[in-house]
Amino acid sequence: MMKKIFILAIAALSFTACRNANNSTDQATGSKSNTVASADAPVIVFEREIFDFEKIDQGEKVTHEFKFKNTGKSPLIISNATATCGCTVPVVPTEPILPGKEGVIKVVFNSAGKEGMQDKVITVNSNANPAISTVHLVGDVRVKK
Repeated sequence: MMKKIFILAIAALSFTACRNANNSTDQATGSKSNTVASADAPVIVFEREIFDFEKIDQGEKVTHEFKFKNTGKSPLIISNATATCGCTVPVVPTEPILPGKEGVIKVVFNSAGKEGMQDKVITVNSNANPAISTVHLVGDVRVKK
């Protein structure tokens, strides 16, 4: 169990380190304490965890909204969402999502300078059980000829 908590803390730290060094320490600590949550904890359930944008031309932008529902018993608070690179920008809800209610995480992927198969991972940190969730934007970026 301690090994799992340690790995989650390292993952949270590594995904948020490039965004803001001060926040990553707080989030790593926060996710460690949220890993073992009570039965009343919020639970984030995504409608789809993978969105396939199929084929696009290099330079095009893809926008997608990952819809989710809080199936837990207390308000869901999303503290942060980060992507594997700066080409993918997630926007999270600022208000708590009440039990039984839905929300969206809007993601914009800019394919400029990218080519070939892409798998952009968006890591979502929240007070849910588990504290860290991931969703993926996948597809093929074609180079214009």
